[in-house]
This record gives sequence, C-alpha cells and structure tokens, in this order.
Amino acid sequence: MAAIRSVKGMVALVTGGASGLGRATAERLVSQGASAVIVDLPSSRGSEVAKALGERCAFAPADVTSESDIKAAVALAKERFGQLDINVNCAGIAIAVKTYNFKKELAHGLEDFHRVVNVNVCGTFNVLRLAAAEMGRNEPDADGRRGVIVNTASVAAYDGQVGQVAYAASKGSIVSMTLPIARDLASQGIRVVTIAPGLFSTPLLEGLPEKVLAFLSRQVPFPSRLGHPEEYAHLVQAIVENPMLNGEVIRLDGAIRMQP
Repeated sequence: MAAIRSVKGMVALVTGGASGLGRATAERLVSQGASAVIVDLPSSRGSEVAKALGERCAFAPADVTSESDIKAAVALAKERFGQLDINVNCAGIAIAVKTYNFKKELAHGLEDFHRVVNVNVCGTFNVLRLAAAEMGRNEPDADGRRGVIVNTASVAAYDGQVGQVAYAASKGSIVSMTLPIARDLASQGIRVVTIAPGLFSTPLLEGLPEKVLAFLSRQVPFPSRLGHPEEYAHLVQAIVENPMLNGEVIRLDGAIRMQP
C-alpha cells in the first residue's frame, strides 16, 4: 500500500509567492517543515516575505515567461535546498475588457489578450516544464514518486463573466492541459493537479469597494464569504500528500456557479 508522504523535508517552487494564494502556500509549506523558493517579479515583496519565513525560504526574482529567469529559480532551489519536489503555479494577471465595446466602437485589444494568455498560460507552462525536468532527476521513492505540480485555474474557466474573455480563455487552457501533462509526466512519477478557485480574498479583489465585496460574498452558497488564501494552501498540501490525486481539476469555490 502506498504510504502517505508528508510535505516535511520537501522543496517547493511557488510562483506568485509574494502575495495572495502563492504567499499563503509558501507560508503553509514552510510551517509544515518544507522549504520554499518564492518566485515573483523583482518589484514584488518577495525578498521581504522570504526573509520573514526564515532560512527554509528563498526568493528568486523572475518573470514567469522568461526561460532564463525560471532556469535560475530552479537552480536556486537545487543549490540552496538540494532538490525540487513541488511546483505550485499561482502567478497570473487579469483584465476586464469586453470582446467589443459598442458604445465606444472599440474592439478588445489583441495585445491585451496576448499578454494575459502569455503570462497565465505560457508562463505556467514555462515554469512547470522546467520544474519537471529537475524533478525527473530525483530518486523515486518506494512507490516511484518524484514530484508534484499544482497549477491554478479559476471558476472563470467554466463560468466566465462579462469582460473576462481573455482571463477565462487563459484559465480554460490551464484546465485543458492538466490531463495531457499528467499523462506526459506519469512515466517519471510526477503528478499534475489543478485547483480552480472561486472568489478569494486576494490582491485581485481586495481593491474593490466594500459594497462590491459584500455582494460577491453573498453569491457564494456556503460558506457565504470570500475564500481565504490559507484554504487554497491547505488544499495544496492535501494534493501533495495524497498520491492518488492526479490529472484532476478541483473546484475550490463554496459551490458558487457564476451567473451572467
């Protein structure tokens, strides 16, 4: 019978780790005995966050769409902590633009669409492919396991709202590539799982007016509130520790189904 393996002693690479879901994930993994390399933009608070988390955390300033930046981040994990076992991809951006604005007679900017897809899809893929290369060098455990990749989609992949075409397309891509990547990496004992969060209290939403946040909270059947980043991080740990979770997309949304 496959043993449940604790995250203690593992090494994680967490993108978007300076804030929101990524920061909560890095904090939880470190608190549970793992080590973490936070990957975020040079302008982020990544260095400050890593310092606060102590000697089992390091910061790699990087653009997720840059091959050289991510290679350097993976190398840092190997050099500082000896290996790489977990990759959690939380880095992403969003915009709110309609396909065509008939009042302004203005089409959705193609450059804006490209930018969202490039960061959210190509950036995620760039990181996980290079992380997988390093994981593949790990000695497999008794059950053949070498690593775990957790990607972040969104309920927008299924219930995209007005103005979310670029964001929904990018998150739908992450959903769609979950299974083929899991199949690609299965021979090396590397699992791939995607989390599709609903409405979470992250920098993406925290800038909204209080009335809007209260309205959004009421849309969630139960619990009727925004999700806490710590709840996302808890699920990441459960995914890493449960060897049968693979090739799956898990909605973490309080049963919300966004209406137009």
